[in-house]
Amino acid sequence: MEVFVARQPIFNQQEGIFAYELLYRNTNINEFPNIDGDRATTELIINSFLNIGIDALSEGRPCFINFTEKLLDMRLPSYVCSKKVVVELVETTRPSRNLLEIIKEMKKNHYRIAINSHMMEELNPFVEEILGQVDYMKVDFQKTDENLRDIINKRALASNTTLIAEKIETNEEYLEAKSNGYSLFQGYYFSKPAIFSTFEIPACFTSYIEMSSFISKEKTTVNDIIEFLERDPSLSYKILKLINSPAYKVKEKIYHIRQAVEQFGPFEIENWIYVLAAREELTQTSHLSLDVAKLCLTRGRLCEGIGRLRNGQSEKIAGYFMSGILSFMNSVKTIPLDKMIDSLPLNEEMVKALMGEQNEYKDVLDLAVAVEKAQWKMIGDLCKKLKIMETDLFKLYAEAINWSNRVFLEDICYL
Repeated sequence: MEVFVARQPIFNQQEGIFAYELLYRNTNINEFPNIDGDRATTELIINSFLNIGIDALSEGRPCFINFTEKLLDMRLPSYVCSKKVVVELVETTRPSRNLLEIIKEMKKNHYRIAINSHMMEELNPFVEEILGQVDYMKVDFQKTDENLRDIINKRALASNTTLIAEKIETNEEYLEAKSNGYSLFQGYYFSKPAIFSTFEIPACFTSYIEMSSFISKEKTTVNDIIEFLERDPSLSYKILKLINSPAYKVKEKIYHIRQAVEQFGPFEIENWIYVLAAREELTQTSHLSLDVAKLCLTRGRLCEGIGRLRNGQSEKIAGYFMSGILSFMNSVKTIPLDKMIDSLPLNEEMVKALMGEQNEYKDVLDLAVAVEKAQWKMIGDLCKKLKIMETDLFKLYAEAINWSNRVFLEDICYL
């Protein structure tokens, strides 16, 4: 599935790019689709941070992202990095004591807050206190007249709130905003939103909400987390992709989930699964069929078992599981193989195997596929090459099938 994010620059007085606003899109058509704000924001966060990559979108600059009041109540902003995001309140947000307390809480955690000038038009006892907490105020030059802008400007400047002139479409509007104390500018006069896209591997069968609950359990161990994550090829892929981003400064390539969890840490894993859980709850996205997911897991488990016969309990074993999963993902055709490989920190031998070059990983993959297809001659030849007994191989295959069946029996009550 292809996913999209639009990005519009926000300029400073020297006409350099100060920040970007990230905007939800579901096609390459540059307009906001008719969906609710909760879904738009959760999808935007997933696509920006996990699929395309926030570093590629931000280029080191802050990114403004719209949050609804419901998502603020869920404390969703706290699960993304405060250094990378400016929390922008959508236009429908109403001033209230609850909103004020949420904003104060976010400020204590070093988040920057942006509001829209419509909030200043309300006769509400919380408006002034909220204004005293926020960092930016956006003023829509297409919806406000000159008199209203003058009132808004004075109130914002008195509270040291940075003014952003948005929807600037002409040179005259830009010069007017600049002469009236605006520090930042956004609109078609400077640049239309640019659309970025990539491919997303769809979620499989495991409920992200159930994952979040599982990882939050007090007695959950690292091994429990690893076992749980390995059940979901889509989530495993996203975690590997995220930990490879420049934001985490990975010193060595990470090519299996155990390394990712140990370096990422259970707390960060829980944070990202919370975001994924929110999207699952709000969007109810469609899943791969259970049969396809089961076959995918069975191949991964079989490859892991073959690797264990060859290499004992070495660290390399988990790599066989991941190579089996990724080889099957290619057959699902939700994402081009070269794009999938380019975005993951796989070791060189795994990459070569997935691209068809013969090595030990490829021999293991070929043997697993031969078992799936009952290609008896190839099974015999590869067992001799890898020096394993056919009886041991078929025992591993039966164990892999039983394991994937157990996974589905455990998950069925959550589906």
